[in-house]
Amino acid sequence: MRAIVLEEFGPAENLLYKEIPKPDIKAHEVLIKVKAISINPVDVKVRSRQAPLAETLIKHDPLILGWDLSGEVIEIGTEVSKFQIGDAVFGMVNFVGHGKTYAEYVAAPEDQLARKPGNISHVEAAASTLAALTAWQAFDSYGKLRPTDKVLIHAASGGVGHFAVQMAKHIGAYVIATSSASNRDFVLNLGADKHIDYQSTPFETVLSDIDFVLETIGGANFQKSIRVLKPFGTIVGLPSGHTREDELKAQEKQLHACYFMSVYSSGNDMEHIASLLEKGVLKPYISHVFQFDEMAKAHLQIETGRTIGKVVVKL
Repeated sequence: MRAIVLEEFGPAENLLYKEIPKPDIKAHEVLIKVKAISINPVDVKVRSRQAPLAETLIKHDPLILGWDLSGEVIEIGTEVSKFQIGDAVFGMVNFVGHGKTYAEYVAAPEDQLARKPGNISHVEAAASTLAALTAWQAFDSYGKLRPTDKVLIHAASGGVGHFAVQMAKHIGAYVIATSSASNRDFVLNLGADKHIDYQSTPFETVLSDIDFVLETIGGANFQKSIRVLKPFGTIVGLPSGHTREDELKAQEKQLHACYFMSVYSSGNDMEHIASLLEKGVLKPYISHVFQFDEMAKAHLQIETGRTIGKVVVKL
């Protein structure tokens, strides 16, 4: 099979196409013929050795990036009970670990997958994996977003953010979203109740008494977000690299909860996302679709830091 192998950390040109054997599956795994792959900032950070995860993956030979996929089950392990050959499935595989989805065929644990809803394409399904899981777990597993909460969602036009806005509105929250002015209409059309242009208006000067913050940017933005929370509010921070000072500032505020989350693979959570997609509650926005031979272009698009919604690679 064809796969994209990373022999050396570095620029996008280091993503090399090679012929390698199809993976063998274990008793609780299925073999998936991949139809589409979602590309995330973590892919780029690992490739360039800017994420701690890179240090745990360096031992693998061959090292194959990628965690998000949608495709068709073509083989099942001896103890698989959830899926049958021919099922269309999607999910985030073995995160944080060696997902190996940049390939024509992928072995995946059955308990990390869900059936793809019939009303969406493989491209749409692949887009609704890591980013959608991150938003869902931020609101359901780490923090507990409640109806009538005022929630602040940063980078609301991005991969995680655009799912988070839709989910928060479905839960019943009042959604305040930050993005650039050029993405204002996009964010409001997702369901946000209020938009703040972060380039012209420091959000910390106009907001207060926020119940929940989904902080997707990091750095100074985290402590600014702490300031706008009400006492016993909740903040969930996504980026790695938080500091002891960040933790102390959260403690000073007497927050209900402060989490520095890492998304994790979960078939149960994927089934919740599948249900929202099937009902039309959740709709992925895909700004760029590349072919498998264009993986470097997909990485370069993510590197711009200006992607609206999701980037998907189609096989």
